[in-house]
Amino acid sequence: MTLFLAEDAEILGIQDEKRWPLMPPLPSYGYGREHRGPRYGSLIHGQNLEDVVITGHNGSINGQGQSWWTKYRQKLLNHTRGPLVQIMWSNDIVISNITLRDSPFWTFHPYDCKNVTVRNVTILAPVFGAPNTDGIDPDSCEDVVIEDCYISVGDDAIAIKSGWDQFGIIYGRPSRNILIRNLIVRSMVSAGVSIGSEMSGGVSNVTVENVTVWSSRRAVRIKTAVGRGGYVRHIMYRNLTFDDAQVGIVIKTDYNEHPDMDFDKNAFPILENISFTGIHGQGVRVPVRIHGSEEIPVRNVTFRDMNVGITYKKKHIFQCAFVQGRVIGTIFPAPCENLDIYDKEERPVKLSAAQNVTDIDYGV
Repeated sequence: MTLFLAEDAEILGIQDEKRWPLMPPLPSYGYGREHRGPRYGSLIHGQNLEDVVITGHNGSINGQGQSWWTKYRQKLLNHTRGPLVQIMWSNDIVISNITLRDSPFWTFHPYDCKNVTVRNVTILAPVFGAPNTDGIDPDSCEDVVIEDCYISVGDDAIAIKSGWDQFGIIYGRPSRNILIRNLIVRSMVSAGVSIGSEMSGGVSNVTVENVTVWSSRRAVRIKTAVGRGGYVRHIMYRNLTFDDAQVGIVIKTDYNEHPDMDFDKNAFPILENISFTGIHGQGVRVPVRIHGSEEIPVRNVTFRDMNVGITYKKKHIFQCAFVQGRVIGTIFPAPCENLDIYDKEERPVKLSAAQNVTDIDYGV
């Protein structure tokens, strides 16, 4: 089927939550992301579908999320808010040439889907006061392309997920083979492009390229914690531009949100094989913060061709802890001492003896 939104067409979500259906919790999350028990459904929802297109001449789907955000902050909701558009257990999904606006919760949430394309889509929500309005959240999805989009929202512009702690480990469906390219994104609260923190089914084979992140709290981020299990591996970032970001590159291993306290304290995620090539920008306070830990070290990280203009002139602008990797050629700012140094022909210059040293400083 095709849902076609003509120019100036607009689908509006009703603001009375009592008229929204309740649905079972997602199996890889255990219960609604914000409350136990069922969750609110979505304005546009589908399950077990094949070959679905949502497109148009830039018509809009408007969740009218303002009342949801207010009730969430006032703790007046008894169930988790629903995404604006959610497609589950489906194949061959295309969303193009429309605007998605003011979602109650995550904006577009493909869940356990294959062959998903998002192209020429604008996603908008207030950058402050619109909690959890992620733009696009591929969740346990395979073969995804997100390209030529503009996203400015109240949380992560894009967040790749695959389940939450023991529920995601049991469900066991990874997100993999994802291409994100040619985007302009903004997130004053979270990050332009995130992986996690719900990544217990694993995330692999992700390419993020030709992306501009402007006026944001963080540019690109990987976030996880003890109890997640799973892995994040084979992640490639290239040709990224950071314009006015507080922190450019973040890898965080202590993002301690859990569905309950029954998570496995020995379920340590694996973070490895992550590369950053062609990273440029200006007005960045801390260009890199890689916060591994003794239980969750970050392995085989590569930096090549990086030049980021900074606004913080003191030490600790390239921050590391429990990270192993290398720098190829000359980069700016100078890397932390945890990384091996190679020349541009990839010949070793100086090997690190301090991979576990930490100079993480959240005060900058």
